[in-house]
Amino acid sequence: MKQFCVFGNPIEHSKSPLIHNFTFLTLASEIGFSGFYGRHLLSDSKALRQTFFDLGLYGANVTVPFKEDAYYQSDMVRGIAKEIGSVNTLVLEDGQLVGYNTDAEGFYQTIVSYGFKNALIIGAGGSAKALAYILRHKGIETSLVNRSKKRLESFIKEGFECYETDEFLPRAFDLIVNATPAGLKDIFLPLPLEKLSHLFKFSKMAYDLIYGISTPFLELAKTSGISCKDGKDMLIEQAVLAFELFCAHRVPRQSIAKKMKFIL
Repeated sequence: MKQFCVFGNPIEHSKSPLIHNFTFLTLASEIGFSGFYGRHLLSDSKALRQTFFDLGLYGANVTVPFKEDAYYQSDMVRGIAKEIGSVNTLVLEDGQLVGYNTDAEGFYQTIVSYGFKNALIIGAGGSAKALAYILRHKGIETSLVNRSKKRLESFIKEGFECYETDEFLPRAFDLIVNATPAGLKDIFLPLPLEKLSHLFKFSKMAYDLIYGISTPFLELAKTSGISCKDGKDMLIEQAVLAFELFCAHRVPRQSIAKKMKFIL
């Protein structure tokens, strides 16, 4: 049986084991092997690569706050992950640790039908990078706001419009995305209340990458009467792409998606 897992901190909330294990079980004959997918709480970001090999894994997903660490600790990086500088999927290929990013396309598939023209991303970590690059690649004007300027430096170099939280003056954006952990284990908002409230007055959708709970960010958006979306759909879409890599494209994407959407 081949072993897989998701790395993160915190990680106990992750539904990735549920959807991957169900898919491994129900598609075992098509894949040609049995797979088990677990969770691993990682406390030391520098130990990601070594832990992967110590656990005898064939593949893994990486969630906050280790996606940039996964990029630097990969032997090889492929696809859009090379541009983003962030990896959320690791696959063992010919003894090498190969990094991919399935967050970017996974996220875009969840918003493509809305026709948004511009977006504001709150946060500047690995998830924010994936979103920013795919949105710009798809022609959606993208801005970022973050508490510290240092985390924004790489985005500034790439030509993104960036603001520190204190200096940010809210204006109209079609899409507002929370790409921070605010609200996952606490009751904090990713931006000050008055700034978020003003943003929501002129926005079409509030999107929180956190899933499974109604965060303070989404609760505030609901009171403003705009559409809300949590990270459930993105979780599924990126997981479908990751599972394709885990099983070396032996199963059609549509079959994987059908299983994952059924269980979640």
